[in-house]
Amino acid sequence: MDLQQKSGTATVRVEGGLSAAASRRAVLPKKGRRARRGRVDRLGVVERVEELAATQAGVVSRAQAAELGADKDRVRQEVRSRRWAAHGRHTVVVHRGGWSEEATWRAALLEVGKGAALDGATALRAAQLEGFESAVHVSIRHGLTPGRPEGVVVHELIGWHEEHVIAAGIRRVSPDVAAVRAATWAVSDRQAALVLLMTVQQRLALPARMLAHAQGQLRLRRRELIEGVLAEAADGVQALGELDFARLCRQRGLPEPTRQVVRRRPGGRAYLDVYWEKFGVVVEIDGLHHLEPEMTIEDALRQNDLTMSSDSVLRIPSLGLRINPRPFLDQVEKLLTVRGAKTRASRTR
Repeated sequence: MDLQQKSGTATVRVEGGLSAAASRRAVLPKKGRRARRGRVDRLGVVERVEELAATQAGVVSRAQAAELGADKDRVRQEVRSRRWAAHGRHTVVVHRGGWSEEATWRAALLEVGKGAALDGATALRAAQLEGFESAVHVSIRHGLTPGRPEGVVVHELIGWHEEHVIAAGIRRVSPDVAAVRAATWAVSDRQAALVLLMTVQQRLALPARMLAHAQGQLRLRRRELIEGVLAEAADGVQALGELDFARLCRQRGLPEPTRQVVRRRPGGRAYLDVYWEKFGVVVEIDGLHHLEPEMTIEDALRQNDLTMSSDSVLRIPSLGLRINPRPFLDQVEKLLTVRGAKTRASRTR
């Protein structure tokens, strides 16, 4: 091989099988070769970061990027060139596509810090719960000094158990535990009952497992409501029944009803939950099992039979009595008053 210097560039005559790649390297000056290696290194780093981001809805933490070779300067350069975008203090978005719900969850976990998991209603949403919206909830073991990104509710839990966390996919608390916590963190009793029932109805968790977790907690906000709803869902029976309703009637000053009266109808016997026979008023307290299709048909037939016999029927969901009994009792009192019963409403006329 003969080399001839010409204007600072080596002219190469290839002999003896010198590769084309070696030939191309040989004609580059040292400065050019360093620049080319720099571009190759940058592309390699970017490719590794973007491969990781593809498994995390397009989001990576700055610490993850650094482990793959993208130091602060590299991240800053990619952000300035608008190939990447900063998100929060510790997170970078490495794509230009739309922002998904999963990306929000991923960013929240990365911002809160190592050991965090989606929890409450957010964990249920990650488990495919449909029709329930809430703020993003993330929990972490107490004492780990978590980050607190805007728009994320962070719960530091003293009673943290790693076995409650599902690590596969996005890190989240199991549905049975998350549903109970969602009920305790709900903004109202109504929302608390709703998230429990939706979890059961969409078969994300067994009510018996949810109830067992609730009963195992030393401190539990809304304990009576949560355990009552779950006991009813687990047993398929009416946990809030006629005795409870009779107590509510006494507190309201209503006449004492007859409970569990048996009536005959064309299809057989019918058990009436609460009956004021003198006034022809029936109250049916519907537990959760009345939501099943076969029960709605039977309930309609029974109510029609009673209506044709001149009795008036009021249907009250047991869940309604748990959450807000007053409007239902108003209706009972109004109907009894119309039918001639002595109630507080009749005495004020």
